[in-house]
Amino acid sequence: MNSTTKEKKIISVVDEFDYSTQNETYNQSFREWRMRKNNRYAFRFRKDERERVYIDGRGFVEKSFESAEKWTLSMIFHTIGYAALMWLVLENFAFKIAVSCLDFLGMDIHINFGSSIIYGGCHEVTIALITIDTLKILIPMLYLRLKMKVPKKAEFMGSMNNPSALVGSISAAFIVSVIASIPSAYSMEVREAVTFFNTVESDISIWSQFDFLLYTAFDVLVIPIISQLLFCGAAFAALRQFGDLFALIVTAFSAAVLTQDFSSMPAVFLLTLISGGGMLTSGSIFTAISVNVIYRMYNLTLALIETDTSENMPFIRNIFMAIVVLIGTVGLAYFRFSSKKKPLNLAHYSSSTTFMQRIIHSSRTFPYSAVAIICIIYALIKAVR
Repeated sequence: MNSTTKEKKIISVVDEFDYSTQNETYNQSFREWRMRKNNRYAFRFRKDERERVYIDGRGFVEKSFESAEKWTLSMIFHTIGYAALMWLVLENFAFKIAVSCLDFLGMDIHINFGSSIIYGGCHEVTIALITIDTLKILIPMLYLRLKMKVPKKAEFMGSMNNPSALVGSISAAFIVSVIASIPSAYSMEVREAVTFFNTVESDISIWSQFDFLLYTAFDVLVIPIISQLLFCGAAFAALRQFGDLFALIVTAFSAAVLTQDFSSMPAVFLLTLISGGGMLTSGSIFTAISVNVIYRMYNLTLALIETDTSENMPFIRNIFMAIVVLIGTVGLAYFRFSSKKKPLNLAHYSSSTTFMQRIIHSSRTFPYSAVAIICIIYALIKAVR
């Protein structure tokens, strides 16, 4: 039997993965992570079709591709579920308990356990908002990094090999931001922040309030960075073993559900898809970060425009939205023209298990399933409140 025939009889999911979508440095690091011994999060099924395994009581049996696939998926989603649970607990329980303790100790900060709104001194509220927004993302991100141990070169794509994809992703973000803002105007978080800071000192221009400027700079610049390190980092790297489309759908759903707000879920889902797709096609996580910066800048600008009580506000708002759509349309046209010979190149994954069967199996994994249900229940409570 020649060597070619022997090679065809060996199945290796690591070797058969399409590594052509990224640069060689990333590919080598990703491949080495998948081949690492005792890595519970790597799907590295390998089978020689000429060999069978003997199991007491069952005789000779073949290794099961499907069982290995499901086991790895369960391990990944089990860990992602705990990371999401940390987000949920920090945002809805630990934070409120901490604020209540500070209130009890005499600090000028208060919270209603029935809602997410905090009130009190401007400095205290600013510090509290920044702290919780940081910890609820940073702690789950560090947890995933610690558990999955994905090398930095494979966890964070850092080679901008297609700049036109950056333009296309930002342009798509412009259009999605406008579409999402039509029914809801702007997100609940932005509305609450603007309302609070705008009423603290009503006789002073909002732009003179240092605390507001500090919070908005943090919200627009820092949050997109750490959030994309979470959603487009270790979790994304582990998920793309089963195809880029699978990784995009799962991360987008997870990010949307964690908002715990039905009005924000569609926009966050679409923006996360654009972020992940832009990162894959451009080769850099900087694209994902840029998409989220644009979205938050748009929301903030729209919120500030709508604080104007004059008759000209609707006209100014509509002109602003039209300009944003125009910029996005021109940018997408440029992207399509420059990428005619560069089609989207996503890594595909084939298995006897269908795409939907993998989604269903993964979504049932505990505690991922429980966290998703709790988030939807919170969203329902907010919707009927």
